[in-house]
Amino acid sequence: MISFILTGLVLFFIWFVYFFSKDIWKHRKNLESGSWAKTGIIGFVVNFFDVLGIGAFAPQTILLKFTKQTPDKLIPGTMNVANTIPVLIQAIVFIKIIEVEPITLIVMFSSATIGAIIGAGIVSKLPENTIRFIMGLALLITAGFMFANKMQWIHGEGTEIGLSGWKLLIAGSVNFMLGALMTVGVGLYAPCMALVYLLGLSPQVAFPIMMGSCAFLMPPASFKFIKEGSYHRKAALGMAIPAVVAVLIAAFIVKSLPLDSLRSVVMAVIIYTALNMLYNVIKSSRGKESFENIFTK
Repeated sequence: MISFILTGLVLFFIWFVYFFSKDIWKHRKNLESGSWAKTGIIGFVVNFFDVLGIGAFAPQTILLKFTKQTPDKLIPGTMNVANTIPVLIQAIVFIKIIEVEPITLIVMFSSATIGAIIGAGIVSKLPENTIRFIMGLALLITAGFMFANKMQWIHGEGTEIGLSGWKLLIAGSVNFMLGALMTVGVGLYAPCMALVYLLGLSPQVAFPIMMGSCAFLMPPASFKFIKEGSYHRKAALGMAIPAVVAVLIAAFIVKSLPLDSLRSVVMAVIIYTALNMLYNVIKSSRGKESFENIFTK
């Protein structure tokens, strides 16, 4: 059954590379403005630390905003498309080297994928202010999970490599919601890691579950973003290529680093960016009487 999962990931990889390349080639003469160097560095850095457990979406959101490489409205689609190929590679690597019961993987992966397919169709049509608002809240949630992990409020002391019964049902239901939230820029790693810990699974098991969930949900979600044109082609391509190199280096050469200090810095920047996003939403909605404009503009 693990061979079946790995075959599915390889097929997703081939299909997505073809579809993404086809869209880039079709629009090659009118790619958006932006810097290949800046997006390349962003793609390399965030995916390098993604393999080591930091997560890519929160720091990637920050860096894309700071360097002004893509409009806020296109950030969710751009991140999903740019990270699909490197995440597929991560999943293949970690599923091969860390043992997890196949039924647990299948339930977690399929539920996240269904959530993402539903979520991407909605997100691609949302107004920019709504996306800013949701992403601001998402970043605060991510920071909360990072802080809880740093304070050791969520302990990874389990030893199980699989789930059954009500625990499996809860895991699948939560992963469905996390899959949908991935499409608005909510990173799946932190909340999924917390879920794995709380259900008594081994901390190591979190890596194939997190990465495999993203690997199965991101191709169909990204397909929708590409089909709708709801992503920044140049930024996505600029991040995707160096990201593959970063994943291979982190997975096979570096493997681990002391990351506590880096997590603290990332957490502080995430909170600042989230508050700045929410401030801009409220400012653009022009006060309490127009707060409903968040969902209409």
